Amino acid sequence: MTISQPLPAGGPVGAPGADMLVEEAVALPGRAGILRRLAADPIAAVAALLLGGITLSAVFAPWIAPYDPYYTDLSKVMVEPGAEHWFGTDPTGRDILSRCLYGARNTLLMGLIGVVGGGLIGGVMGICAAFYSRLEGVLMRLVDILLAFPAILIGLAVAAISGPGLRAVIIALVVATIPDVARVARSAAVGVMGQEFMTAGQAVGVRDRVLIWRYLTLNCISTIFVFLTLRFGQIILIGSALSFLGLGAQPPTAELGMMAAQGRDFLFMAPHVATIPSLVIFVIVLAANLVGDALRDALDPRLQY
Repeated sequence: MTISQPLPAGGPVGAPGADMLVEEAVALPGRAGILRRLAADPIAAVAALLLGGITLSAVFAPWIAPYDPYYTDLSKVMVEPGAEHWFGTDPTGRDILSRCLYGARNTLLMGLIGVVGGGLIGGVMGICAAFYSRLEGVLMRLVDILLAFPAILIGLAVAAISGPGLRAVIIALVVATIPDVARVARSAAVGVMGQEFMTAGQAVGVRDRVLIWRYLTLNCISTIFVFLTLRFGQIILIGSALSFLGLGAQPPTAELGMMAAQGRDFLFMAPHVATIPSLVIFVIVLAANLVGDALRDALDPRLQY
């Protein structure tokens, strides 16, 4: 078998046919095709619009919030939802709608950093474990150790060392995301390593970093991305739970989990104080899960035809 034969390897990078290798190896649907498949699913389209609307509202919270989220008005304590305060007020007279907008910003940022940070570290660990067999044992045993510690326990440990706050929750979320992503990345990379174009690339002397990035990573990235999309909702839930327990954002910072915790003492007197932030968390997590399911179906090559 020679390099001139129509192997997917095509020869070393820079040789004729090397660019064709990348195109053949990375058999991902086009961006337009993904958007068409998402738009064809009405539930996924509504979920994407809902998640996008909440994200934009959180980003532009300083411009669209009707009140200062930290302004207290003791003459309007626990006012029920109405024309003046659409979501009512909390026990110190602060507008809940404004606090939800700012709280969603912190909650989404917390989840995004947790997913991206854990995804990058876990993805590198998983792909390296699949490519370098001598590192597989060490890296995957480290993953097993991380899996033994639940995110709440990690959050408690970080909070005990550095004190409670958003930083402690973010660190806990990153660490909690790493092992799951590493296992998914390794599983996807092992499948790619068995393909002919990887074997041919190693045989003709393609550099390791080129094989890992251009051929291995690009064939695993869709699987990792879909998993991270599905993981995002779980990360939001874990982060909100940590904040609910008092390990996350501290008063008066607006954060959805902490807002729900502050309203639990008034659940029978003023149920809106706790239920409205909880509903926002529910909507975010549900929309993220629906979008993740739709992306998984859109990127599945078995469903392309």
